[in-house]
Amino acid sequence: MKQKSRIGTSGVKGRFLTRTAAAAAAVGALAWVVGANADTSADGNDTPVRAVAGEAPGYVVEDFAYPRADKILEEQGILLKRGDGRIVLAPCEPGTGQLEVYSRATSSVCFQVTGSEGWLTMEIPSVYGVKANEYATEVDMTVGDEEKSFDVPANSWKAVGESADEQGRPHMLVEIRTAK
Repeated sequence: MKQKSRIGTSGVKGRFLTRTAAAAAAVGALAWVVGANADTSADGNDTPVRAVAGEAPGYVVEDFAYPRADKILEEQGILLKRGDGRIVLAPCEPGTGQLEVYSRATSSVCFQVTGSEGWLTMEIPSVYGVKANEYATEVDMTVGDEEKSFDVPANSWKAVGESADEQGRPHMLVEIRTAK
């Protein structure tokens, strides 16, 4: 009977060692090539190349700008500026518990309100009334150089702006704040 020799690289174990050594050699050669060319750019100039992987990624900063505000201004004549996302423009649908703003310039404008509190800045001209939903609502308005605020209790309608002004001047709605 012949004895098997345990010396050499024959069999499965030997092929594994050979492949591992070849892969290690290839990785080493690649590392040498990259290291040798690290001080020049890809186009061969002597411009140094710096790694970007070590730099921190940029920051995303929320600016609270109302999405598609330019399109809404063009289509509906109201400028929605900034908000926390809890007061959003919605198609007016009776019986849905929306916040409603009445304006001579745009008829009625409705907002869906979510969360425990919210805010939205805007420009809606000639506002004369607000119908609050289940949220207590505060609206800020301007007329000329004056600023006025009106509190609208939850689930009620209140005359604001020009209908609450002795002179009947047109008021611009500039901010809505809600709280439960």
